[in-house]
Amino acid sequence: MRADRAAGRPALPPPPLLLMLLLLLSRAAALHPSELFPYGQSRGDQLLQEGDDESSAAVKLTLSLRFYDAQFSDLYVGTNGIISTQDFPRETQYVDDDFPTDFPAIAPFLADIDTSGGRGRVLYRQDTSPAVLGLAANYVRTGFPLSGAHFTPTHAFLATWEQVGAYEEAKRGAPPSEELNTFQAVLASDESDTYALFLYPANGLQFFGTRPKESYNVQLQLPARVGFCRGEVDDLNRQGPYFSLTSTEQSVKNLYQHSNLGIPGVWAFHIGSTSPLDNVRPATVGGVLSKARPWAPLGQSFSHAVALEDDYTQDTLDDYDENEEEIEYPPSEPAEASNGHSTIDISLGGRVSAPDSDLASPVPRSASRGGPETEASPLDPHAKERRPQGETNAPDLKQRVESSQQPGTRVPAPPETEGDSPAPPGEAPPPSLEGGAGLADQDALPAHPGGEAALPNYPGPDHAPHLGHRRQVVGVEDDISSNTEVFTYNAANKETCEHNHERCSRHAFCTDYATGFCCHCQSRFYGNGKHCLPEGAPHRVNGKVSGHLLVGHTPVHFTDVDLHAYVVGNDGRAYTAISHIPQPAAQALLPLTPIGGLFGWLFALEKPGWENGFSLTGATFIHDVEVTFYPGEERVRITQTAEGLDPENYLSIKTNIQGQVPYIPANFSAHMAPYKELYHYTDSAVTSTSTKTYSLMSGAINQTRSYRIHQNITYQVCRHAPRHWAVPVTQQLNVDRVFALYSDEEKVLRFAVTNQIGPVEGDSEPTPVNPCYDGSHTCATTARCHPATGVDYTCECASGYQGDGRSCVDVNECATGFHRCGPNSVCVNLLGSYRCECRSGYEFADDRHTCISITPPPNPCENGRHNCAPASQARCIHHGDGSFSCACLPGYAGDGHRCTDVDECLENRCHPLATCSNTPGSFSCRCQPGYYGDGFQCTPEPTQRPRTVCERWRESLLEHYGGTPRDDQYVPQCDDLGHFTPLQCHGKSDFCWCVDQDGREVQGTRSQPGITPACIPTVAPPTIRPMPRPDVTPPPVGTFLLYAQGQQIGHLPLNGTRLQKDTAKTLLSLHGSIVVGIDYDCRERMVYWTDVAGRTISRASLEPGAEPEMVINSGLISPEGLAIDHFRRTMYWTDSGLDKIERARLDGSERRALFHTDLVNPRAIAVDPIQGNLYWTDWNREAPKIEMSSLDGENRRILVNKDIGLPNGLTFDPFSKLLCWADAGTKKLECVLPDGTGRRVIQNNLNYPFNIVSYADHFYHTDWRRDGVIAVNRDTGQFTDEYLPEQRSHLYGITAVYPYCPGRK
Repeated sequence: MRADRAAGRPALPPPPLLLMLLLLLSRAAALHPSELFPYGQSRGDQLLQEGDDESSAAVKLTLSLRFYDAQFSDLYVGTNGIISTQDFPRETQYVDDDFPTDFPAIAPFLADIDTSGGRGRVLYRQDTSPAVLGLAANYVRTGFPLSGAHFTPTHAFLATWEQVGAYEEAKRGAPPSEELNTFQAVLASDESDTYALFLYPANGLQFFGTRPKESYNVQLQLPARVGFCRGEVDDLNRQGPYFSLTSTEQSVKNLYQHSNLGIPGVWAFHIGSTSPLDNVRPATVGGVLSKARPWAPLGQSFSHAVALEDDYTQDTLDDYDENEEEIEYPPSEPAEASNGHSTIDISLGGRVSAPDSDLASPVPRSASRGGPETEASPLDPHAKERRPQGETNAPDLKQRVESSQQPGTRVPAPPETEGDSPAPPGEAPPPSLEGGAGLADQDALPAHPGGEAALPNYPGPDHAPHLGHRRQVVGVEDDISSNTEVFTYNAANKETCEHNHERCSRHAFCTDYATGFCCHCQSRFYGNGKHCLPEGAPHRVNGKVSGHLLVGHTPVHFTDVDLHAYVVGNDGRAYTAISHIPQPAAQALLPLTPIGGLFGWLFALEKPGWENGFSLTGATFIHDVEVTFYPGEERVRITQTAEGLDPENYLSIKTNIQGQVPYIPANFSAHMAPYKELYHYTDSAVTSTSTKTYSLMSGAINQTRSYRIHQNITYQVCRHAPRHWAVPVTQQLNVDRVFALYSDEEKVLRFAVTNQIGPVEGDSEPTPVNPCYDGSHTCATTARCHPATGVDYTCECASGYQGDGRSCVDVNECATGFHRCGPNSVCVNLLGSYRCECRSGYEFADDRHTCISITPPPNPCENGRHNCAPASQARCIHHGDGSFSCACLPGYAGDGHRCTDVDECLENRCHPLATCSNTPGSFSCRCQPGYYGDGFQCTPEPTQRPRTVCERWRESLLEHYGGTPRDDQYVPQCDDLGHFTPLQCHGKSDFCWCVDQDGREVQGTRSQPGITPACIPTVAPPTIRPMPRPDVTPPPVGTFLLYAQGQQIGHLPLNGTRLQKDTAKTLLSLHGSIVVGIDYDCRERMVYWTDVAGRTISRASLEPGAEPEMVINSGLISPEGLAIDHFRRTMYWTDSGLDKIERARLDGSERRALFHTDLVNPRAIAVDPIQGNLYWTDWNREAPKIEMSSLDGENRRILVNKDIGLPNGLTFDPFSKLLCWADAGTKKLECVLPDGTGRRVIQNNLNYPFNIVSYADHFYHTDWRRDGVIAVNRDTGQFTDEYLPEQRSHLYGITAVYPYCPGRK
């Protein structure tokens, strides 16, 4: 089969072997703008009319294009970064909506784009030129080496958005933004298949989303959508499949940095075929989507957005900064490069020209790390982990590699894998190019039972891997006065890798020896095999510090204060910060740099042939330090116990400090010159003894003191592996740039050191060294430095990162599929790594990768083993761990264990002319005889009126016609009061005329057929009794939701917790307003709202005939959140324009500001009237938080400020006593108790929530993506219902209206 494929291509002479190796090992650079497909009006492009929301006329395709399972002969191009097979909807709401769209969509950058005023241009054309078709074919064949190997397009459609800008509201004196985007979409087709190419050149994306036109004063930016949607697929309007590539601003930013075919900025997708194609299939070679995935069935969505989610920015730490440890570095994980063996056709044909020019070479270039698409026989993405260093999987360069004869052409290359470098001396050579497992041997690999391919030459007892410069263990006659305990493996019963592989790091391989097994870190990782970290990557340390000290003669104690350290591994810098140590102790500990110096030794920069501490100890060891100060001979002992790596690969350590230290006055600083320490190594222990001097300075005072330090480090060693490598007994640690300082304002003690480990050196003049060994290189902090000849060096991104070595970004193993998380588990990407988490109801098996089902704890609420009140009075709430709580149902009061009925009749809920009847858990109202209504509103029953002339004439004619008139027979039309309607017609005919109040025809009004006369009413509306205003519709009694939708307030009834969508209606129309915040006063049946357009707060009664009333109309800029305290008759609101939180009585009196500092973007606000607490959110992008205080503004404090993004909505449930919020940044709905404990996630897959309210066991939130109300079950987290109003526009605030006041004072 492969021979047949090869035979179809012309034979090309193989290039020199060295040139091919350089091509194979080269890395990708960003796409240059000149490397887009050629475009311009000189190329035949049509120019889309400039403006906002413009669309092209139908482009008649020469060859029908296949999209999903259908064929289309027309294409439309829109300003907003989208192509469709049908004309765009008149309503441009789709610009702000998430996928899926209601119509077919091909979206390289769907956002609100505006080309008015010459801000860019949109060009499009069909093309059949060989240059364009050949370039498209090469991209497709690179991305789809199996299914697209013979793809030869006959037609292409190109659309280019050049230097286009985002829509902006016109502001006087404000120039338009200079952020402009350039991107391109290419659709390549033959008779059976269509592929799409999206191209994003370097710096081509300068804005990443746009602000909705209807956002008004609410600050919000929606990220651009990238992907495909089939649209509605049949007459039932059922939604077809869709494919989404982006969901956050960061994922959009990364479009030009990543690729799914190995060329940053270029993305390829298979979007249509005559063969079954359930959903769009992305290319999977060498990029973030580099593993074939199961595809969603028809009608379901599939998203690769997670592949682009990580933030790839990394602050450079050139010198010590006081806030170094506070810098947040995004999580990520080491790249485990693909071991795929699919052949890649790297022959690329001729050159293509640049836009409006004649020459260019926009051809695919060398692929970055990753594997080719695995369509036919997916390989184990971790099989390479089992290959020892030096064992290669080399391509058959003689037969399988084809190259272009075009000079200067850069081509995609097969991915690099560990071990591609030549074997070091003394190691087994790589497999023969003729006999090894080359690229052409993919189909011949033996398969595991699970269907995965196995790589040959798995390291066994006879293939001991190369482990670097390990030491020959010899005796050392050192006086070790501190702990000398040595940890060893138990070899009583031989253990093997077969049953113990999980005890190794996932970045290690296991090897069996004569007496047992040992773990060894893979190439590009280092450690002791049980714990392995990527070489060149930065590392973090988290821990706790406790101490009992005598500072001078003053005792000082502290317990479990925080320690954080950040280490730049490729230049030896280590920064340590300890928080909240009492000032006298922190000041006295300034000279004790060994507290942070431990991390310097662990991760020191290694000179050639030498190793730092972590290479020996891994992440479990004990560091004992004994220090004697001079001249006072105070003694202190420090014990630091390392407890392994946490799920994010941070080293966990506990520190205990005991003894006496000299007192140092607060106005003194400590200084220590660079120093050297000798470390002596035995089998499982390291010792060091030295004397250090330090200076205490204050103004002109300079005192010199010293201390003697004994250090002992004990760790676990594997004794089963043969030790045949030479090891030095002593190593020297050089410590430069030593800093120690204490900030009394921040209560933080900081240490900073720069460390090198190497041989014992004399005091002779230093000789020039390679920058890799002294840390003076310019590699990224997440890259390894490789020394070359003299002072030359190269940089290579650490495992888990990609780039050119001087700029490295994280690889998302979870998105690429390069992880070992099994079924029923979730992969969580970390910085340079990842972790596996089991889904709910599962736990890890022994291998720490496979998740197995666990028996859930008994549910007392289901088995009846609870002591709640009867189900008719209370509900039992299960908390998932066998525990439960009880809560009285609405209409009852109590603690949930005992509930008593609330007599609502005592609260005068009914109308004065109605009778109230209390029932268990509820009540009813009935109008008294002679009145009618619902009991909450009663009016006198009207007296029977006599029949009018119109009614008597109508009855007479109907009787004459026999009860049923013909279509052409006249029957008088009467209104509800018996008056003639102004327009009268002959039956169902078009012959009509106007009449006066007596039914007589008005002359000259009889119309011609098909034309209805404009008849003016002659009878005024009745004034017998008052009627409600036409824009105020009182709701019926019962529980319902009120939601704000721009210029109106909507009414959505509830039946239990189900949405009664058929009876939803508009409660109040407020033309010219933009209603954002909304709440309800249950005592006076009054709804309150904020208006950001009118800058007011208003209210209206729900009683018939009530009119809106303005409560506050001054001193507001952007009032958003609103909360009502019906007990204290007070309202609270946030103003994001003034950055204030204010309160006032419900009539607007006694107004005062509660908070006007430390607020950036206050939005949601909620009140707990029972406990007297106030809660609010601040979605400050730099430091989002949820705060609380008393209702008087006392005791302000932060409740939540970790792991939140854009907390838009906030609600307090008076029954469960939970404070819950909806976060548009994290996409989560979470709850916490008022004391900050019990935080849990209810739902982690929201769209774009704006506000939220709780009722019974449900949450209801407004959503800006769906433009509707979404219902979520509080106990299960499941979406249970949604309501989408017919009029599509953004929904803002939402509140629940009860037929009673919740809670009792």
